Amino acid sequence: MSSHLDHIYPVFDKMLPREAKEELLGQKGRVIWMYGLSGSGKSTLANLLERHLHAEGRLVKVLDGDNIRSGLNQNLGFSDEDRLENIRRVAEVAKLFAETGAIVIASFITPNNELRKLAREIIGDEDLLEVYVKASFEACAERDPKGLYAKVKAGEVKQFTGKDSGFEEPDRADLIIDTEAHSEEESLKILIEAASTT
Repeated sequence: MSSHLDHIYPVFDKMLPREAKEELLGQKGRVIWMYGLSGSGKSTLANLLERHLHAEGRLVKVLDGDNIRSGLNQNLGFSDEDRLENIRRVAEVAKLFAETGAIVIASFITPNNELRKLAREIIGDEDLLEVYVKASFEACAERDPKGLYAKVKAGEVKQFTGKDSGFEEPDRADLIIDTEAHSEEESLKILIEAASTT
């Protein structure tokens, strides 16, 4: 029985190589994948890092969970299968950007090690900096920047990560930033140092 893949003929070998694009930009493409609970500080740090790298003359693209779910992944919910497909699509998009020489900052909850492993397999070790933005459920609920935790408490949000849906501590992470132990400024400094050495 034939598969739809039997009728696909990639032409990667005929395209301009990645090295030519990186030379044009004067930078190496990479993906900085930041994950943690909602309210841990991922988006804040991603946006601050983007501005810092842009000021240095770098081409940067932020892929943010809410933004992606309002467009590319608007057809996905929060079941285990949909979460996996969400991360698979984002990792593929991040890889495409990195291959053009862009620095990609991905900000997604990525709640378990299976999803993190999937992202790493798609993007590749050599292009990935995996950053766990750590904060407790209680601290995130107190911050509640989007009002989500209040909605969870009122029963308006289901399958919420950290409450109805679990969040696993990472098996591995290239960097852990504890935003309860560090200020926003300190957290950004740690992130910039790690990003500049990859």
